[in-house]
Amino acid sequence: MCSLKVLLVLVALLTLLAGCQQDEQQVPPKLEIGRSHAATRESVIVVPESVKGQWKAVRIAVTDKTTGKTSVHTVPVGGKISLPPSSMVIHVETFLPAFVKEGPKMTSTSNTLKNPAAKVVISEGATVIFNGWLFSLFPNAHAFMHPRYGFTLVDVIPAKR
Repeated sequence: MCSLKVLLVLVALLTLLAGCQQDEQQVPPKLEIGRSHAATRESVIVVPESVKGQWKAVRIAVTDKTTGKTSVHTVPVGGKISLPPSSMVIHVETFLPAFVKEGPKMTSTSNTLKNPAAKVVISEGATVIFNGWLFSLFPNAHAFMHPRYGFTLVDVIPAKR
């Protein structure tokens, strides 16, 4: 009788271990490359009147991970540039100098560079590969992961006053 109990306990343990091993072998869910939760469809971007027209362009550093070379590109706010020799295009939709997120609303608390952020859309050919925010003070926050290029907001150019 005792050996039957031991056998049942061993069978139960082996069953549990087999179940754990099956769980470990499952493939993790794939993440959508280029998506940022900071730029969802429900989000609303509000540019305060004190900020509108005050910023001419942003400077974005593009690092080629294969060569280690970094080039800095000036992109007008509301404008776009091409990144030769690739087929990539960077479009800067808006710039917020003191970015804050209040629920679904993204806005700026002032016109002072407290938390500079640029809303960008990066496309490769006809495909949008990133639609989100670049932050100069927190370059790794919601960072866009591309196999070859890295993108960082490095500077901003004020409009002439």
